Amino acid sequence: MRRPRILATALVALAVLPLAAGCGTSDGDGAGATKVRFGYIADFAGAAVLAAADQQDLWAKHGLEPELKVFTNGPVQIQALGAGDIDFGYIGSGATWLPASGKAKIIAPNMLGQADRVITHPGTGISSITDLKGKKVGVPEGTSGDMILELALKEAGLSGKDVQKVNMDPSTVVTAFSGKQIDAAAIWYPLIDTIKKNVPDTVELTKSEDYYPKLSFPSSFVARNELVAEDPETVTKVLKVLQEGNDWVAAHLGEAETLTATFLKVPAEQFKGASAVTKVVPTSELKQLVADGSVAGWYKGLADLFVTMGKLPSSPDPATYLTADLYQAAAG
Repeated sequence: MRRPRILATALVALAVLPLAAGCGTSDGDGAGATKVRFGYIADFAGAAVLAAADQQDLWAKHGLEPELKVFTNGPVQIQALGAGDIDFGYIGSGATWLPASGKAKIIAPNMLGQADRVITHPGTGISSITDLKGKKVGVPEGTSGDMILELALKEAGLSGKDVQKVNMDPSTVVTAFSGKQIDAAAIWYPLIDTIKKNVPDTVELTKSEDYYPKLSFPSSFVARNELVAEDPETVTKVLKVLQEGNDWVAAHLGEAETLTATFLKVPAEQFKGASAVTKVVPTSELKQLVADGSVAGWYKGLADLFVTMGKLPSSPDPATYLTADLYQAAAG
């Protein structure tokens, strides 16, 4: 899953529409439809469901008129939500600490990221996470790569202090690993594909899916706190769009890659194979996982990691920021 990785330095100016109970009512051909301002990221995980909703005409089906706005990452969308500039948005797992700290509500889990790996060089004698003790590990700080490294170290009875963590931007990790300037790296696909061209026998010490379903790395759809409190009816309509779009994607993964590329006006090759490093869970299964507490467990696990990483002072109850009741009600 391609998630937002690095915090952007500027927020793109957005038009502010008049709101009534959180959202406005359209005029003209869309008379009676509720306008919703929706942020997203131009990658497969961030746009596939929206592409399906557009193709299947799901917005109109549920009486909505969307104004879609592209962003570079999740934290900037949380800022926009807080400023009242958008109503809904999309974040990757690396930005989940922001709703966990009360800055937005998570209304639905999206795809589960399975692209992250901790990798090392062949022939070094490093065959497990435990062997990384004292070794130099390149990782983009605050990303899902950082999260899987912390999780793997914790599972091995170690912590970030037991390795030499070297903060690098993603492209630098590729260069440093290929040049053997670091012993290991916590990074993700498709960057690992690039690494393997230079280091064909790269060893994967752990991967995201090793922790499913105990812990997962979900991307999420989020909403303004005020909108959830004041207009749950609109939130429920949006959830129905997202759930139906999600189910179309789950049933048409290959077609969804092409559709997303068309939706974003980029070459189809850009998303070819993107679904192979994500897990799209059908709504019926997600509803059950919400009901039995598994989804709350995913977010609790992430929050625990954010405490370890210094992003949160403590790990809050997911019930304070995950609208599980709305999700289940919308799923029927």
